[in-house]
Amino acid sequence: MIDFLKNKLQNSIDLKAKLQKDNSVLSQVNDLIEDIVTCYKNGGKVLWCGNGGSAADAQHLAAELSGRFYYDRPPLFSEALHVNTSYTTAVANDYSYDVIYSRLVKAMGKKGDVLIGLSTSGNSANVIKAIEEANSLGMITASFTGESGGKLKGLGKYLINIPSSDTPRIQECHMILGHTICELIEIKLFPKK
Repeated sequence: MIDFLKNKLQNSIDLKAKLQKDNSVLSQVNDLIEDIVTCYKNGGKVLWCGNGGSAADAQHLAAELSGRFYYDRPPLFSEALHVNTSYTTAVANDYSYDVIYSRLVKAMGKKGDVLIGLSTSGNSANVIKAIEEANSLGMITASFTGESGGKLKGLGKYLINIPSSDTPRIQECHMILGHTICELIEIKLFPKK
């Protein structure tokens, strides 16, 4: 069993090492950070969406921005779109699960805001519809996916596609990039004195 654990740790290390050398993905993350900083400086917000583990990651990263990351500073408007269970279940029941996020994007989003959709396959219909709605509003859109990008490829301004098809390893990379994004936003907007 220890060898199995070591193997999983090594797989995670190997993928992160591969990602570290992927200048295409890293430059997109860098540009996304700049767009988020500009969004916040202009009074905007960052919205997140995903399903399952990606929903948990979206909620986690939204909390890092709206709460705090490394140090005390003013809160930033950041929200995961699935956290209102009454809304989510009503819209899924009355309309379709596919529109749970796009309807909230239409209600909450405005030009210059940011929507980040997480989908390891890149094929989650509700995330796709949310990105499409955000694009129609003039929002900045980013998709965090696995290697192929799925149907999200080419839909948003940014495609952060982790070079793997292994869902847990992809999600681990989404989180390390997400945490780093939150850290750099905090540093850029609220430099320590």
